Amino acid sequence: MSNEETAEEVRLTPVQRFGEAIADKVERWMPGPFVFAIVLTYVAGLAAYLSEGAGLSEIAGSWYDGFWSLLQFAMQMVIILVTATVVAYHPRVRGLILRLVRLPSNGRQAVVLVAVGAMLTSWVSWGLGLIFGAILAHEMGKEAGRRGTAVHYPLLAVAGYMGIGLTWGWGMSSSAGLLQATEGNVLMELGFVDRVIPATAWVFHPYPLTLTALSITFACIALYLLSPPDEHCRGIDHYAHLAEAPTPLTEPAVSVASSPADHIDNSKILGGLLALTGVVLSVNAFLTEGLGALDLNVLNFAFLMVGLLLYLSPARYQKDFYQAVQGSAGIIMLYPFYAGIIGVMTGTGLVDTITETLLSIATPETFPVIAWITASVMNVFVPSAGGEWAMVGGPMMLAGAELGIPHGQTIAAYAVGDSHTNLLNPFWAIPLLAITGLRARDVFGYAITMMLLLVPFLATVLFFLPY
Repeated sequence: MSNEETAEEVRLTPVQRFGEAIADKVERWMPGPFVFAIVLTYVAGLAAYLSEGAGLSEIAGSWYDGFWSLLQFAMQMVIILVTATVVAYHPRVRGLILRLVRLPSNGRQAVVLVAVGAMLTSWVSWGLGLIFGAILAHEMGKEAGRRGTAVHYPLLAVAGYMGIGLTWGWGMSSSAGLLQATEGNVLMELGFVDRVIPATAWVFHPYPLTLTALSITFACIALYLLSPPDEHCRGIDHYAHLAEAPTPLTEPAVSVASSPADHIDNSKILGGLLALTGVVLSVNAFLTEGLGALDLNVLNFAFLMVGLLLYLSPARYQKDFYQAVQGSAGIIMLYPFYAGIIGVMTGTGLVDTITETLLSIATPETFPVIAWITASVMNVFVPSAGGEWAMVGGPMMLAGAELGIPHGQTIAAYAVGDSHTNLLNPFWAIPLLAITGLRARDVFGYAITMMLLLVPFLATVLFFLPY
């Protein structure tokens, strides 16, 4: 190592050295999302064999039986992502992003601003936060390149992913929360709970709201400290493969109506009246039922109508909607494989063993921490909050009730773990990688570093924060 390299190495703080070391290892070894899912399938099968004594035929049969078990929920997740993507790509939202990227005066401020934008929008909708954060990170990288501002582009991408890694889980689009807020949900049908758990218990409540504020603050501090010195930063121009990356903020071409059919297709009256009706119905649901009206169907319906109201033209909305569907290809392809993993874990009894082992050591004081750890473990194998909750939500709610834990706290604490280990699994990062032009191995060294830095913080907050 040269004297110059040694001097540069000394300038790194311990946190930065930690991040660089993990990033270097992950960059060499991290597989793509599809291969990651395949590897986890084998890991789940091996765990079922070692823990439950399941044979090859039982494991394979359970995998096959579970393969299509999440079709309805997968479709709901696709709608969340696609409708939020259309909103995020609307010219007014693009204009907001272009104004935001001009605000920071240095690389650290840029990283923090992207993180705050991603985490706040993810609290509203994980789909919106994922796409908004990715576009914001990409445009921030381009703006920094134009200005000559030193910023580490992979860390910008991680900042744009922090909403999926934190705040979405106990926000308005929480899968566990929305499922429990839906009448006749699976846990009610199975007798684990006897009533709907409204959004006022798991999102619009001081516990998750305080958790959100503290998490955003800590994540911003951690990202600020992780930002390397200027000479160690690799900007957007460093990544040659970005030549093929999309440029999401180019103004779309506007078709000119030249026939009666074109005029009808682009009629703002037709689109606007229907969209306005839908928005009014969504607002009316909250006015009549309060914040507890929020459930999965209400959220999807509202975003679908808000998107149409923004575009007005049915033809233009349809065009952008079709383009947005491409970003959901990863969900469509990989969800069956993760459903197969769910089949292995449930069909062989592995999920019961994991859940019972963790819950057996829980006390009223430690239960939120145990719920977080349980969700973190489950999310590594099955990065589907709804799928995980369908597996372990029932035992989790029963155990919490026996210990005197409010259902809303159980849902929120579990959601922390489900969000936290998204920073390890590249499944939900597929749209972000497509927009930023990076590979999973470029990003997940810093994502895993953030996951590890969050461990003591989350353990402390969940143990001491009262409901």
